[in-house]
Amino acid sequence: MLNTHRLAGTVAVDGFQYDWELRREPLWREAEGWMGMAVALVRQGTQREAMLEFPPPRRLMKGLQRGRLQIGDAVVARGIRAALLAGWDPESRGKPVVFTVDADGN
Repeated sequence: MLNTHRLAGTVAVDGFQYDWELRREPLWREAEGWMGMAVALVRQGTQREAMLEFPPPRRLMKGLQRGRLQIGDAVVARGIRAALLAGWDPESRGKPVVFTVDADGN
């Protein structure tokens, strides 16, 4: 059985190993309203990070209670592919690059 409630892990995408970790859970901010979770990515052996920002869960926007986070390796792998297609170069240097993805990581 897959463990979908992990807060960090490693996933293989196109022959490379990527480490990921949850950096922010969904939260409410007065100025912005609901913000979704954020996941940090880094390819092993490189230093440039990418951040995937997910939309806030609909249940929070409707006023329902928080549920457990649902993030797994498949969602992270889709997010990595989307970030690479959008121009993330893990071997370059610089600040983390932020990408906004949908709930499925696309």
